[in-house]
Amino acid sequence: MYKEEIINYLDKNNIEYDIFNHPPAYTVEDILSFNLPNKELGAKNLFLRDDKKKNYYLVVVQEEKPFNVKNFQEKANTRRLSFASDNDLNKYLKVTSGAVSPFGILNDDEKMVKVYIDNYFKDKSIWIHPNDNTASILIDINDLIKIIEEHGNFVEFIEI
Repeated sequence: MYKEEIINYLDKNNIEYDIFNHPPAYTVEDILSFNLPNKELGAKNLFLRDDKKKNYYLVVVQEEKPFNVKNFQEKANTRRLSFASDNDLNKYLKVTSGAVSPFGILNDDEKMVKVYIDNYFKDKSIWIHPNDNTASILIDINDLIKIIEEHGNFVEFIEI
């Protein structure tokens, strides 16, 4: 699913959201330059894999928070992690670097990717791309969790 399909999915399922169209954003700095409302609800999405290339993780972090892979490994009780390749990103989430998003889970036919969301977003809304870096969607975190769970992927909050 990509931008239009995701918008149709949200509309069809009566999920409330706001959308903000913008020039392509490849970095947190790009997004911050667009002056989105409620910018503190922005997220960066990190696609990781373990050292055996058997487990894949999408980690959703408040965009201005530092992220330490080793700390995450310990908290999530995983094997050694590193960033997944562009090939893996395309294979599992069917997106390109710069468009990584929890909505990518809707493209994970094998339900291989585990999603960990920063506790910061509990009971809040979150800005994420609709698998396209030319827009950002503000959605309630509980609606996002429901979408991921209904698709069949693991999802859990974690302290980052």
